[in-house]
Amino acid sequence: MTAHLDRLRKHHVVRGFTALVDYQKLGYDLTVISEIIVSKGKLVEMEREIAKLPGVCAVYDVTGEIDAIVISKFRSREELSHFTKNLLAMPFVERTNSHIVLTTVREDFRLPM
Repeated sequence: MTAHLDRLRKHHVVRGFTALVDYQKLGYDLTVISEIIVSKGKLVEMEREIAKLPGVCAVYDVTGEIDAIVISKFRSREELSHFTKNLLAMPFVERTNSHIVLTTVREDFRLPM
């Protein structure tokens, strides 16, 4: 396994190591999926800024009627409110639509190697 892991690291397949954290035990009770519509030509710029915001776990470019999807975690509704208002105050963010996750059935980004 060590030689295999060394090859994966050498080819930048494995970029680092991390712990599997139970965020709910740390108080992050809210998982939110936000759909973002951005002014034309400003998507990459906005995604980079959104990725820096506290609580953001993932930012995706997507196809369809919306431009980006953001997955984030918060400890309280107040944190979520602050996050949403910050998004809407960003230049070039035209609209957001947020979904609060009620039940997490599966959340695991690990894939077999």
